[in-house]
Order: sequence, then structure tokens, then C-alpha cells
Amino acid sequence: MPPRIGLVAGETSGDQLGAGLIEALRERFPDAEFAGIGGDRMREAGLDAWHDASELAVMGLAEVLAHLPRLLRVRRALRTRMLAWKPDVFIGIDAPDFNLGVERWLKQRGVRTVHDVSPSVWAWRESRAEKIGRSADRVLCLFPMEPPIYARHGVDARYIGHPLADALPLEPDRNAAREALGIAADERALAILPGSRLGEIHRLGRIFFDAAALLAKQFPGLHVVVPAANAACRQAIESLRPAGIANLHVLDGHAQRAMIASDAVLLASGTAALEAMLCKRPMVVAYKLAPISHAIVRTFGLLKVEHVSLPNVLAGEGLVPELLQDACTADKLAKALAPYLGTPEPGLLLQQRFRDMHLMLRRDASARAADAVAELLAEPAPRLA
Repeated sequence: MPPRIGLVAGETSGDQLGAGLIEALRERFPDAEFAGIGGDRMREAGLDAWHDASELAVMGLAEVLAHLPRLLRVRRALRTRMLAWKPDVFIGIDAPDFNLGVERWLKQRGVRTVHDVSPSVWAWRESRAEKIGRSADRVLCLFPMEPPIYARHGVDARYIGHPLADALPLEPDRNAAREALGIAADERALAILPGSRLGEIHRLGRIFFDAAALLAKQFPGLHVVVPAANAACRQAIESLRPAGIANLHVLDGHAQRAMIASDAVLLASGTAALEAMLCKRPMVVAYKLAPISHAIVRTFGLLKVEHVSLPNVLAGEGLVPELLQDACTADKLAKALAPYLGTPEPGLLLQQRFRDMHLMLRRDASARAADAVAELLAEPAPRLA
């Protein structure tokens, strides 16, 4: 019988990871069946999607609480249907608050489980590694500092590298990106990425645009490029369109093109910071949690690291500015971005560091993930006590 592989991915980044994994698994198991939750990319790769990934795209403690009844209904329906389908392995992709519970429930009923990829245990309570091990037979890690943390807790974790590092060239073609966007080589350009979730756009979009308007006064003719993750995000971005930016380009997708074409990037903390690093562009990272979420994080000391953006975490130092919560204001963002728009030298100093980190992460991640899953499938099925 061809293997049955269950997968659940949340939001855009998980959908991309899942699609690459499905394609790599298909090379090893041409007749495999794939079912679960995913987005357009995973559907195109061959997933029978029972729900869309957008149903899980909720971030922030307060936001999750608001959507909790719906998420619990989806999870109950998904795990019951998945067990009835009898997968040979279940792979939870990102969305740990949703997936780890499903994995644990299925593992207790004899299903082999994989968590792809590791939550940020390096940032949020290392003790979670042991709990994750109770849910997943194997954890796949995008970053080299993660497997040693799991090893301390007796959890099988494998470093696979990052698919974005495989996909993006070491030397981005900035001229081609600018030509595609109609930006001349001698013009200044700023890319703005206020997030791929509507809540992020509503919290950060106005601040980001106000910062861009200040920079447009300082640098006349500045092009401001804003890629929208989807139609809903574009509508939210358009509703915030300011009057003080003459050369404003709102794009349908093409985030990488926008970043490569830019002199600097203003972005919401998250995967976009890693993407900007791989595009070799200087950046300023900003974020605001919802007030309740921020109060919980601060009160319980949940964040355990000095830096929150991946370029800084990988470098072990503050290579790029991080302006969070009260520091996330238009004036401060504009001031932090201005040096990158003024002269090329500050950005050039970052490019070699970013290239070195790119090489560290480039390991053919989808193939390594598929190998780790195939190895698990080759082991005897677990026996319940």
C-alpha cells in the first residue's frame, strides 16, 4: 500500500514549507497520498485539503483567545477524521499551538508524528522542548542552534536548514527587480512589509506609512513598495494609503522582488526578517503585540532572548535595529532607516555577514526533511502499551 501522510500547515510560510516537503516526499514515494490542512501551494503539490491554512492564521495571545472556540472545533474534527484515515505518519507544520495537541492525540493512538518545524524554543521557554517531544517522535529544525536544545531534553531533533535559503540566490539580481517594478537604478526605494495577518497590518500599517511619509520628505522621489500577501491584506493596506507618498506601489505578492529592489526594508518581525537577510538588504525590524498579549509576555517573562529578529539571533549580535512596542513609532523608524537611504556604505557592510549566514542555512531543506520522514516510516510501527 502507498503511504498515507497527513499534514497540517498554518498560514503562508507553513504552506510553502509543506509544498516543498510534499514534492520531496513524492520523489521517494511516487504513489503516496497526502491529506490534511494547507493552502494553495500544498494543494498544487497534491494535498487533499480538508480545511484551508488560513483558518489557523491567528497570532497573539489575545487574538487566539477570541478565536479559540472555532479553532477547537476545527481541531476536534481534524484529528477524528485523520485517525479514521489511518495515516502512516502525521506531520504538523508550524502552528504549534494547534498542531502539537493534534500530534500528541494521534501519537497516543499509535500514529507516528513529526513536527516541522521547531517552535522558537531558543526564545520562548526552553522547557517546552521536553513537552514537544511528548507530541512528536521527531522534530525538524530550520536553525543550527535548535537540535542541541532538544538533545538536552532527550528529544530526537534534526537540523535540515531553511528552504528559503535554498530557494533564494546568493547574489540577488537587483537590477532585474528594479526593472520589473519600474524603478530606475539611481532612484531610492523603500520596501514596507507590515505583516501577512490582518491584525498586524492594522497595528503596524499606519505607523509604517507615517515613517515612510517622513522619509519621502527627507528623500524626494522615494519609491515605497508594499507587497500584499493576499487580497484581504491588499484591501487592508489600501485602506491605510497615505497622501504624503507620491511614488507608492502596492503589489500583489512579489515580496522578494520588492525587497531585492529596495535600498532598505521596514518589516514586521517574523519570517520576513529572514527573507530580507537572504535578499541581502539592510532592514529595520518593528513589532507591536496587542496590549493584552504584551502584558502577559512582560508579566510572566516569557521572552528569554536579547534579540527577536532572526538575523540578530543567527549572528549573535544586533546587526539590524529592532524597534518593539513603545519604541515602534514613526519618528524612530524613520530615523533608523535614513542611514540606509542616504548612502550605500551602511548596507554594504551587512551584505557579507548576510551571505555567510545564507550559506550556513543552505542545506537542501526539503530533501533533508523528506529523508527524516522516510527514515521514520522505515522503522517498525509503534506498539501501544
